[in-house]
Parts: sequence; structure tokens; C-alpha cells
Amino acid sequence: MSQQIRLCFSDFWGLFDYNDNYFFRILKQRFNVVIDEENPEYVIYSTFGTNFLKYKNAVRILYIAENVRPNYMECDFSIGFDYAAYGGKNLRYPLYVMYGFTPQLLEKKDPQLILQSKPLFCNMVVSNAFSKKRIEFFHLLNKHKKVDSGGRVLNNIGGPVANKMDFIKQYRFTMAFENSSYPGYTTEKIFEPMKVNSIPIYWGSERIGNEFNEKSFINVHAFGSLKEAVSAVLELEHNPEKLSDMLAEPWFIDNKLPEYFDNDRFCNFFEQIVFVKKHPMTATEVIKRQALAYVNIYRKKLKAKILRKYYCQVS
Repeated sequence: MSQQIRLCFSDFWGLFDYNDNYFFRILKQRFNVVIDEENPEYVIYSTFGTNFLKYKNAVRILYIAENVRPNYMECDFSIGFDYAAYGGKNLRYPLYVMYGFTPQLLEKKDPQLILQSKPLFCNMVVSNAFSKKRIEFFHLLNKHKKVDSGGRVLNNIGGPVANKMDFIKQYRFTMAFENSSYPGYTTEKIFEPMKVNSIPIYWGSERIGNEFNEKSFINVHAFGSLKEAVSAVLELEHNPEKLSDMLAEPWFIDNKLPEYFDNDRFCNFFEQIVFVKKHPMTATEVIKRQALAYVNIYRKKLKAKILRKYYCQVS
């Protein structure tokens, strides 16, 4: 008989299904999961709201999909990008894992067949203008050869694309810049072009070489400047042999999936949470925790407001 857990989800992004989602399906492999929004034992919440605050006595597990650090005055455990375990409280679980593994990612690649399906040079699909680094890189590369921008930012193809994957699969290169840089902050940006055999031009996590084969993509962090990285892209574009060599490389190190795709790893972390005895908080502890959480939320909102004002001034 599986261990029963009363669980709810809170404060995720708009299209998130609170009753049937990625985490729910994984946890069902190990536990008897009951969705309980009234009196949950555990709440898995994200950074898109404050509804989680009403679950005062539940074990709080923060899921991080942005470049922020967990605050253990607000949560008990965290799941996110950080390599640090924070005393066993954090599980590194990069966002790209949720975009799903497909067997073709491990199959041997045929560069000639790939190139036949990619008549176009390079693309970018971005909807967040608050990233100077990728905007700068776009302009630098675009000066030499047109980069097609299919998102809302710097769009130059007549409007945003309807389907990102259908769009990027036509291109030999895809700009895969995160909105900011931090060791371990690896979202879907690098993973999506890999799924359609478009070479990612990646910037974001300086430790990206721990997760993917650096011979299979352009790691902007490996160059002294953005201009040097642009030169590397153009060299590949003008040298079919070097381009084919890169396309032939496996995406993963030694062509083995990173450990993050192992569902047992996720369940093992949650199992530790379930079997750790949590003493009920006193009324004073509850009040203190709620107050600290509100302070933290206010700081995040203030920081976002300052950043928006800054980027409006420099853009």
C-alpha cells in the first residue's frame, strides 16, 4: 500500500493544471496522492502569487522556475536551479526536464540530412525585453547576417510566430539566451533547439558544460566577448565541414541522459520530506513566518519595479 499524502499546488503560471500536472504524475508513481486544497499536509507552490500563505501549517515546498534563490524563512524545502543542497532542503531540478525527453535526443545524428531540412541561418524567439545581453548579441550577429526574430521582442518577420518549435526547426542556429545568468540556471532555452537539431547559441549558466556536451553547441561563456562568440557562429556558417562536425556531436555528455531526468530521484527527495517529522508551529512561529514571507514578497516586487524602470530608461 502506497503512502497517502494530502497535497495541493499553488501560485504557478497561468496554464498550470492544479489537479493533473507534471509533479502530480511523477509523485503518483510512489505515493497515493490526494489533492486537498482545504487542509493539505504539503503545498508545492511557485513564485507567481501569494495564495500559499494561507496554508500556515502545511509543509511548504517552493518550485522555482526563475533565477531566484530559495528563502527558507518562507519555505521548508525547494526544487529549482541551484546546485547547492542547502543542508538537504533543495533539489536541483532544471526547468528543461519538464519539457520532456524524447528518444531521438540519444540517436546518432546525420549532419547531411539535418542540413537539408534547415534552409535558414539563425533565429531568436523572445518575449522578455529585460535582458541586455541577448539583445546586444542579436544586434552584433544581425549586422553580419540577418537573424530572424519570431518573438515579440525585435520582431522582424511580420509578427510573432504561432508555433515556436515549428519555426525554429527551419534554422541551423537558434539563439538560446537565458534572461539572466547564474550557475545552474538552465531553462528550456537550450533544450528546445536540441529537440529539433538546431544548434543552440547558449548564454546563461556558466556551468552548462556539466549538463550538455559543449562540442554540440556554441557556449557563449567560453569566449572572451560577445564579438568573439559571433565570430565563432559565422565561422561555422561559412565552413560546412566544421558545421557538420558540430551537428554530429551527441547533445549529452557521453550520450547519457543527465540524472535530472530520473523520476526516482525526484520521488526520493519527496520521500525524505514525507518521513521527516515536522513539529506543529506555535502561534508565534506562524505569525513570524507569515510576516517574513510578506517582507520577502514585497522585496521581490520592489526589485521587479526597479528593473522595469531601469530597462525602460536604457532601451
